Amino acid sequence: MLSYGGVHAMKKGTKLLLGGITVAAAAAGAIATVIMNRDRKPKRRLRDVSLDTWARPGMNVTFRAELMPGRDADDRTYKVTDLLPSGRVLLDRVAGEHMEKEFERH
Repeated sequence: MLSYGGVHAMKKGTKLLLGGITVAAAAAGAIATVIMNRDRKPKRRLRDVSLDTWARPGMNVTFRAELMPGRDADDRTYKVTDLLPSGRVLLDRVAGEHMEKEFERH
């Protein structure tokens, strides 16, 4: 065995054994972390969207004045025809899908 300043060098077999144990411990830790995080993750539940939506079919909504300048509130008010799963709405007499932030809050 070689000695450098009182420190003994490890044999090749010992280095391989310790390296293998280190890799195995890291792999076991990674697997345990994945299993623990999977168990903690809350289950995704389907919510009843009709209970907490910002708009419902038949409801009147008013576009913000910044989006339609120069028009009175009555001219910016439209009826919701359909509520989409994304939370956007379709309006009567207006093309396209619209988000909640486009409308005034009441």
